[in-house]
This record gives sequence, C-alpha cells and structure tokens, in this order.
Amino acid sequence: MPAQSSRPPDATSRPDASMWLLNQVMDHSLDEGYEEAAARRAAAGGNPPRTLRDRVWLAVGLLLAAFVVTAGAAQARAGAPEVAREREELLERVRAGTEGADRLQAEVDGLRDAVAEGRRAALTEEGGERAELVGLLAGAIAVTGPGLELVVDDAEGAGTGSGAGPREGSGFSDTGRVRDRDLQRVVNGLWAAGAEAVAINDRRLTSLSAIRTAGDAVLVDNRPLVPPYTVQAIGDGEALREAFEAGPAGATLRDLRDHFGIRVTTGVRDELRLPAATGATTRYAVPVDPDAAPGDTGTRETDHDTEEDYTP
Repeated sequence: MPAQSSRPPDATSRPDASMWLLNQVMDHSLDEGYEEAAARRAAAGGNPPRTLRDRVWLAVGLLLAAFVVTAGAAQARAGAPEVAREREELLERVRAGTEGADRLQAEVDGLRDAVAEGRRAALTEEGGERAELVGLLAGAIAVTGPGLELVVDDAEGAGTGSGAGPREGSGFSDTGRVRDRDLQRVVNGLWAAGAEAVAINDRRLTSLSAIRTAGDAVLVDNRPLVPPYTVQAIGDGEALREAFEAGPAGATLRDLRDHFGIRVTTGVRDELRLPAATGATTRYAVPVDPDAAPGDTGTRETDHDTEEDYTP
C-alpha cells in the first residue's frame, strides 16, 4: 500500500486556486474584440444609417410584395363566382340526370309489370292453372307458403385460424368460414328433399342460378351476400327437414358444425314469402298444341344469358 504524504498544505495558496480557469471564463465571457466593437456602436448611436440606394430597393421590394398579394386576392375574388357557377351547373346536371334516370326506371318498372300481366293472362288462356306452376318453378313469380328455414353462419372468430384442416386442400384458407361449396350443397339438398322454391337472403334461385366465391365474398347470381346466410325453402316443412337431415347435405352441415364451428339453426315456418327472381325473362316460347299429349309441352330452349327459359 503506497505511503501517504504527511506534508501540510501550502498556507500561501489561494483557496480557489483550482477554480482559476472557471473564474476566467465567467468573468471574461465576451471576447475583448467583440466588446470593443459593441462599445463603438453604442457610442455612435446605434446602427449606421442606410444609404439612399438601400432604401429605394427596400421600397421597391415592399411594393412588389404588396402588388403580388393584391393581384392574387383580386384574382381569387374574381374567379370565385365563376367556380361557384360551374359547380352549381354540374350539380344541376347531376340532379337532372338523376331525375331522368328515376323517370326511366319507373317507366321500365311499369312496362315490366304490364308485360308480366300480359304474359300471365296469355299463359292462363293457354294453360290455365298450369301457368302458375310454370311461373313458380321458373322463379318468375313470388311464392308464399309453409316451408323450412336454415340459417348458416360463420364460426365465432372466423378469420383468425391457421387454415390447417381437411378443407384447406379444396381451396379453403379458413375452415371457420361458410363457402360457396357449402351453400351449394345446402341448396341442392333442399331441392333433392322436395323444395318447390328456394331463396338465399331473399335472392330467389332458379335452375340457372350460380353460387360462387370471389375472394372472401359469396356471390349468388353475381351479387355478393354477407353472413348469416338465411336459406328458405317452400314446401312441407316437417317433410323437408326430415328428408334434408337424412340426406348427404344434412350430414355435411353436421360435420361443419361439429368440426369447424359453423353455426346452423333449422326451423319449420308456417309461412314464408320468397320474391320472384330478378331478371327472369322468357326468351323462347311456343303455344301448346291442344291436341298434344299432356306430357308434350313443345320445345325447351335454354340460354345461359337469361335467368330462366321455358315453354308453356
């Protein structure tokens, strides 16, 4: 261990000797040259006066700035009424176009109703009660009656799963979501069970209806639907439920519910109302020969651009 010095402190040294540099900085913070220049300016009475040339340029700059600001404000005021007038003209054109479109749509609806009434009258003359049956089967008329209602909904928390499971190989990235294939099986199962008419979320289905997927959306006849999916079928409710649950479609729904959490509720309803299919148009028809056999109804022609084609 090193020995400590026993020499007493120098009695002649100042107590603040170690603070000398800090004291110099505090006492002489301003350089002497700067201090002298400041003193000369103070003695001369402030800043030296500007020359006449400097004052002229300053005045010119101020005048130019004032001119630019004034011109901009004047132009803005002059253009504001023109912009407002053009905007009002555009709004008026939009309103006129909307009113014209509404009038045309009303005319189209009236003509469509007149055509439907005329067609119904013509079919009634030719086929009697059979015309109503044809319209019902074709989806051309609304139908009311007892039936079966199924509500199919995504599993709780659908969209957060990993996507692993038996359905992933068939293009299902999320096993908790209801897909187009599931609804196709449900609808086909209802038809097979004896349903007379079927609709999904008030979208009437016909023999040409398509149920597809675009991204995560389910499309019925190219119109997107959102869950829950309410599938309604007209017919004997109890018989429909028994036949549906006993068939492969019912087994598929049970598997989806038990293994993937798909929520399914089924109920028999005393009265359901299914709307007519949108866009159902008769493209080809021939009158029935009075001498023809009861099963001979003429030629049936199908066009994929239409919702339903039939021959009365």
